[in-house]
Amino acid sequence: MNGAKILGIILILAGVLGVATGGFSFTQETHKASLGPINLSVAEEKKVNIPLWASIAAIVAGAAVLVVGSKR
Repeated sequence: MNGAKILGIILILAGVLGVATGGFSFTQETHKASLGPINLSVAEEKKVNIPLWASIAAIVAGAAVLVVGSKR
């Protein structure tokens, strides 16, 4: 397998994951206050949405890379 095929497969997989999940979430811990030796922190869960058009574009781009890579 050459680099173009690997890139095409990665793009297709990323696009399919984006369509299936719609995004991902992560936890960010922030330090809100510090009173002497006591530190108060808050864990916030944030969600990152992946637009549907971006996922579909990744699938189309991956397919195009596979087609162009197979012609060479």
